This record gives sequence, C-alpha cells and structure tokens, in this order.
Amino acid sequence: MHLGFATHAFALAASLSVGILQIERHHIYPDYLAPFVPTPEPVVEKMLKLADLKPGETLYDLGSGDGRVLFIAAQKFGAKAVGVEISQKLVNATSKRVTELGLQNRIKVIEGNVLDADLSGADVVTLYFLRLSNEKLKPNLIKQLRAGARVVSHDFEIMGWKPDQVEKVTIHRRGHLIYLYRMPPTPQ
Repeated sequence: MHLGFATHAFALAASLSVGILQIERHHIYPDYLAPFVPTPEPVVEKMLKLADLKPGETLYDLGSGDGRVLFIAAQKFGAKAVGVEISQKLVNATSKRVTELGLQNRIKVIEGNVLDADLSGADVVTLYFLRLSNEKLKPNLIKQLRAGARVVSHDFEIMGWKPDQVEKVTIHRRGHLIYLYRMPPTPQ
C-alpha cells in the first residue's frame, strides 16, 4: 500500500515539475514558437534539395536548434547559412562547433527571436514550427523576402498558401511532409 502511494506521489511530482518547466520556459520566451525537435538529417537534405539550394546562396534556418540545417547547407550544398535561435545554450553549442570546423565565414548563428529577424538577405528559409507559429511568421516572410525566395516547411503547412511542391519522406517508419513555397506565395 505504501509503495503504491509513493509511486503515485512520485508520478504526480514529476508531472507537476514538467508542467512548471513548461510554464517557466514560456515565461522566459513569451514568443516561444516550438520545442526543439531535431529534424533527421535525411529530411534536411531532402528539404534543401527541394528548395534547389545552390552554392553561394544564403539560407536562413529559423529556430536553428543544434545547427544541423546550417552545417548541411554549408558543407554539402556550398551555401552560406544563418541560424536564428532563441536558446542561448543551443546558440553557444552551435557557435562552438562552427569554430571547431572552421566555418565562421559560411555559418552565422544569431541568438534572438525569429519574429524579430531580418530575413531580407535570404534566398531560402527553412522552418520546423507548428501551423499557428507559421501563421505568426507569415507577415515577416511576405514583407521581407524578395520574389523567387523559397520557404521550406517541415511537417507543417503555411495556412492560406498553396505549396509549389509537397514531398513525403519516410525515415525510421515515420512519414515527414516537406512543403515548398516560392515568394510571392500563391493563395489557396
């Protein structure tokens, strides 16, 4: 009987701790658009191929997390890459790796809110946000991206825009959808 109570109490305490951490994270980052969920590298490669990323072009990865999109864009596609990430811990880790690999002239990581980012220099923008977060980003994409720029969204469409292409990639028995949009976007 005591073991059951202790197990239940532990589960309750753990669940309250997770809830408090989520509240704290939201309080620290009021414009927190999505949790950090790494995109599998084969999906990243497919996203960048679908975007037709070319050497010398500039890619912006919004919510760049651990920088995997940046590294693949720079190393495998010959692009310049700019990451915008709100987490100082992830920015520091990515910046350290950039320096270790000697890619300072190809990759730049900015600590900040993606809603405040200047995207005017982007040829390609990659996203992995929820639909409502994409909705918050739409005005910036429309206002700042020049005609012909490409927006690639992993798993979540941009509501009200008709994608130029949609690809499905299956990795480890999980399907991933990739949406490609060209600016200016075509309304649905």
